[in-house]
Amino acid sequence: MTDRGEAVVAVASRTPAHARSLVEQLPGAQALDASQAVECADLVLLTVPDDHIALVAASLPWRSGQAAVHCSGATPLEALAPARAAGALLGGLHPLQIFSAPAANAEAALTLLTGSHAAVEAEDLALHARLQQLARTLGMHPFALPPGARAAYHAAAGYGASFLLSLLDEAAMIWREAGLSPEAALPALLPLARGTLAAAQARGLAGALSGPISRGDVGVLRAHLQALQAQGRADFYRVIARRQLLLARASGRLDAAALARLEELLGDVDRGAAPHA
Repeated sequence: MTDRGEAVVAVASRTPAHARSLVEQLPGAQALDASQAVECADLVLLTVPDDHIALVAASLPWRSGQAAVHCSGATPLEALAPARAAGALLGGLHPLQIFSAPAANAEAALTLLTGSHAAVEAEDLALHARLQQLARTLGMHPFALPPGARAAYHAAAGYGASFLLSLLDEAAMIWREAGLSPEAALPALLPLARGTLAAAQARGLAGALSGPISRGDVGVLRAHLQALQAQGRADFYRVIARRQLLLARASGRLDAAALARLEELLGDVDRGAAPHA
């Protein structure tokens, strides 16, 4: 951080050893307890679990002019109300990225952040600008999060993150029940997933659509449903396939007759949705 123009003066953690490990990677930073860290910083980032933000905020010695910023995607800024009562400015900076590795590693975290997006919200315009600049300093692309949008925004982010794991898990279970090796499922499916994400990045969601729905192949789709009905998994597949039909419609590849055949097989489709082309 220091080499990017931002000085981290203190780090606090529920596990002191983690704080000490992190400050070794941040020249000039100290490992302190939470109250001491807040006392010596002008901008404080709270990275505690969502359910603890309000409790931690109420326990800290905030001061006037200080910035109290949480890094939650879903929690409203109001959770920081005790800091506001003491004169601090409230904000949120949420990196749209996953951090699943248990070890504290500043360089690895910066590598993940580079190129990611970051949701920024603040009650004060100057703090909003400062948080946007902090995101850019960390290599991220900031965007403004409207008040009241946090829960919906965070739910949407889940679809692009851990919900992908749910789809892969469903695929792996279908794979196993079809008699294929469970150990082979993830190594076989991950390159397919990477290729799909790369296509989406290059051509957008509708442009990246592939498979039987994109081709209007009713016969293959019917075979899928029959096979999954035997496994008791057809309902989930049908829900996902209906969403794909909206993308197929947006792509413009299929004529009205092909779309009608697919819709007849899949059932009602919510045409009020607006898939991203």
